[in-house]
Amino acid sequence: MAFAEEETTAYYLGMNLVEDHCDTADGGLTAGWSPSGSCTLSAHAEDPAPDVLPPPPPLLTATPDSDEEEGVPRARKPSGRYVLAAHRKDEKDGVCRAISRLPRPWVTYRVSGWVGVGAAGAAEEERSSSSHAVHIEVRVDGHRPVGGGVAVVEPGKWGEIKGSFRVDDDEPPRSAMVHVHGPAAGVDLKVMDLQVCAVNKIPRLRHLRKKADRVRKRDVILKVSGGRAEDGGVSSVAGAHIQVIQVQNSFPIGSCITKAGINNPEYVDFFTRHFDWAVLENELKWYYTEAVQGQVSYADADELINFCDQHGKPVRGHCIFWAVENSVQPWVRALNTEQLRAAVEARLRGLVSRYSGRFPHYEVNNEMLHGSYYRSRLGDDIDAHMFRETAAIDSAPALFVNDYNVESANDPNATPEKYVALITDLQRRGAPVGGIGIQGHVTHPVGDVICDALDKLAVTGLPVWVTELDVSAADEAVRADDLEIVLREAFAHPAVEGVMLWGFMQGHMWRSHAQLVNADGKVTEAGSRLVGLRREWTSHARGKVDSNGNFKFRGFHGTYQVLLTTGDGEVRKRAFDVKKGDAPLVLDMDF
Repeated sequence: MAFAEEETTAYYLGMNLVEDHCDTADGGLTAGWSPSGSCTLSAHAEDPAPDVLPPPPPLLTATPDSDEEEGVPRARKPSGRYVLAAHRKDEKDGVCRAISRLPRPWVTYRVSGWVGVGAAGAAEEERSSSSHAVHIEVRVDGHRPVGGGVAVVEPGKWGEIKGSFRVDDDEPPRSAMVHVHGPAAGVDLKVMDLQVCAVNKIPRLRHLRKKADRVRKRDVILKVSGGRAEDGGVSSVAGAHIQVIQVQNSFPIGSCITKAGINNPEYVDFFTRHFDWAVLENELKWYYTEAVQGQVSYADADELINFCDQHGKPVRGHCIFWAVENSVQPWVRALNTEQLRAAVEARLRGLVSRYSGRFPHYEVNNEMLHGSYYRSRLGDDIDAHMFRETAAIDSAPALFVNDYNVESANDPNATPEKYVALITDLQRRGAPVGGIGIQGHVTHPVGDVICDALDKLAVTGLPVWVTELDVSAADEAVRADDLEIVLREAFAHPAVEGVMLWGFMQGHMWRSHAQLVNADGKVTEAGSRLVGLRREWTSHARGKVDSNGNFKFRGFHGTYQVLLTTGDGEVRKRAFDVKKGDAPLVLDMDF
């Protein structure tokens, strides 16, 4: 699983593509920067340098002999020197500068540094009293956006830039610019220590392998005995051949499925062999089960759930409601307040009681960071009410929030901090929130950015699932690399308990250039990468029982079968589970 493209561009790694200039009267601070729109630029310095923790990660580099911190971003002291854009007349006004060393196609780049906001004077004090979204946008060839990031910044504080971009094109760009803008008109904008560097993924992957070993594996000692000998049966099994086979990993990886998909034999074959869980892409959503008022049908959902039961795949409940207005069917939007409240209650009772005890998870009201349809119509408590009533009808499933862009640092509406605030408010209202879903519709992912978001969500103490993962890239090798980045970050993080892909086969997916299996049934590089990772995350061991009757190995958490072959060739079987724990797991195995 090598990242060959990154290795062939080693000379770019660690190089800041934004050149520093030090030949101007202000020490080079404004050289290279230009106003974008209507504003004036000036150079400033804070002495001592501002305290901005955590610092933005530079390019992930490490020496070959570095220890387990290899691949972890190093702290970098801020310079305190920044450029200020003042007298801004529009939120699009800001600063820009050329990326002097042009980015290469299909290489992921990090944009890092700090941004700040502040009023130009007392007249603007009120409008700058709240936080502002600062957008960092990279454009190539004059106009085409290729990525960037967003930092939500409070006045008087510095916010970390966590942008990323990639030119997904075989032709190299002729020009590239970084644009920084976003706060309301009249709010000053500050930019400090901007860097654009290619991402070296190799050290990060080495770090994640070590981290996964700590988080997902455990030492196991099997104390093997057999018969009723005076020595406890040890002598009868000492030297016997033993084989340990993991039959299930406790970290599930699943996918959404569709009615059309399960009628395709190649679709069914890949799903049943390589995925543990399922979720219905659309067939359980309200607009699907009741497109016309009063005409409720769960026939397609039942067909898919029965298919999963036949193949032993647990099903997540997605979703009871959807908070985004354009995902609410027209007849629901046409209801008056009391009619809407009655319809919500009928949907809750009808769906949740019908499938009581069937689903281990429910996503209760999808995408509340991006929509507030029911809250705007029925009051601030309605979201929490949905959670409370769902739990009252069916207490078995964990009840999830679920949203997109939280892991990508590119959406001011979906920062990890805002997600935690939403969860805290639901809990304050008595909502039994049981899990956090981050959807994972990602483009040019960067591992440490994802990890930072997961760290911030982990403070809630709730389990996190990646619920709708897909990565889109026309280049198959790049798509496979992107998929591996997200899967390894999730697998190595202790707060994450599972991953669901949002489809896997071309023609049966919401997103283009994201397939693991082509329409003709051929497995893509990304599909092979998934299969390889699943193989890597499965533990097998074989050897002989030692003279003390012990067999030791280190394995991933999950369910195992052990086969003991006696001296006369008899094969005896036992099963056991390896669960999380710091101390070695000692199991008595009587054969």
